[in-house]
Amino acid sequence: MAVSEGVARDNTEDWLLPEAARPRSFSELEARVDLALTIAKSSEAAVTEVGAAALEAAEQARQAAELAARAATAAQAAATAPPAPAQVSASESASSAVAVAAPAPEEEWLIAFTHRAERLSARLVRLQHR
Repeated sequence: MAVSEGVARDNTEDWLLPEAARPRSFSELEARVDLALTIAKSSEAAVTEVGAAALEAAEQARQAAELAARAATAAQAAATAPPAPAQVSASESASSAVAVAAPAPEEEWLIAFTHRAERLSARLVRLQHR
């Protein structure tokens, strides 16, 4: 396999460490390799988690788009429908007030996503401070 003349080749001198940067023993070299592996594995785990969060965010965005489309359809149908007579008893008004306090099923995914994003953010901060 011929190397073109315009391409510079590596030589042994390019890979030598300065004297101050060289490990003093094989055990120090082993410790450096172990540290590099630990950092690489932590980075891999963080990237995997970020990827999973991105996929989850994309799925939740799709769900939000579907909900928005259904809401637009319902709003359009409500605008064209005649108004219903308002007959609300006291017990119905109390139960509707309680229902407002709990998050709607459409909002639960957003709350869950927010909690996951906060956990991910905290983990990334911990990884940066190692």
